Amino acid sequence: MINETIYVSRLRAAGCVFAEEEARLLISAARTPDDLVTMVDRRVAGLPLEHVIGWAEFCGLKIAVDPGVFVPRHRTEFLVRQAAVLAQSGAVVVDLCCGSGAVGTALAAALERIELHATDIDPAAVRCARRNVTSASGHVYEGDLYEPLPAILRGRVDILVANAPYVPTEAIRLLPPEARIHESLVALDGGADGLNVQRRVVAAAPIWLAPGGHLLVETSQRQAPQTAKLFASNGLIPQVARLDELDATVVIGTMPGLSANER
Repeated sequence: MINETIYVSRLRAAGCVFAEEEARLLISAARTPDDLVTMVDRRVAGLPLEHVIGWAEFCGLKIAVDPGVFVPRHRTEFLVRQAAVLAQSGAVVVDLCCGSGAVGTALAAALERIELHATDIDPAAVRCARRNVTSASGHVYEGDLYEPLPAILRGRVDILVANAPYVPTEAIRLLPPEARIHESLVALDGGADGLNVQRRVVAAAPIWLAPGGHLLVETSQRQAPQTAKLFASNGLIPQVARLDELDATVVIGTMPGLSANER
């Protein structure tokens, strides 16, 4: 019989706000009592819970998350919702900076028969994403943004989603240790103003988007006006969506022209 109270006390002493819930998850994930002790030790030492148990809950799905890989945030569920509203059955969907592949996998679960492609520059993220995206009949490529995508996708992408890193370099030190120490820096650091990767995503988007297609980028509320200007300066029609409940902000850019469903 496992004494849950002991583990709750250890987790709470280590600063885990949701100690009871975490203890239950660790107990359910452990294969043996020794395994449980090791997992609790790792969590108490500061590893993200998701890295310890091997998965994250995202949009009602269990997304595999390997050590060192960016853990999908609940606020990013808003990005998925916004993309799902705009997508049609059979849409061509590309998930840039995919990390674990959570966004693309969630969209595949929410929509019918999408053609899903995902990319990331981090080899560890790509290995992890393949476990998630392949189960959704998608394809994952290793490389820098659009570089590894098949050329046949140019001008055909209906939904382009990018949870690109947008933390300014100087703000990295202010992040919680779980992110700062245990997640890949390339998944967090957006450059001096946090917009370096976004600039590159937006600049090349018109080459890949189909007429009437949409680019959706997660950003911060403070950065959203600048991101929207980037969209407009690259020929996309921007709008900003916000959900205070999740502290989530998404900038949506529409490629001029009629989509295939409007013709």
